[in-house]
Amino acid sequence: MWYEILPGFAIMTVCLMIPGLATLHLNRFAHGGKDKRIALLPYQWYLLQRDKRVSGEQLYYKSKGLENIH
Repeated sequence: MWYEILPGFAIMTVCLMIPGLATLHLNRFAHGGKDKRIALLPYQWYLLQRDKRVSGEQLYYKSKGLENIH
């Protein structure tokens, strides 16, 4: 019957999910718990530089709240 394919489908799904999840968790571990941000457009680069200035530590991924914006 049709339900006989479910175990094989489940195994295939898990095997295809492992590389993506491993990459996600390795990047979080390597970057201190934050996802890596990339700038594809000039405006995104501007936002990364702004976050770096506002953080006070020259690190874009250690963001602070609005209280640091002067």
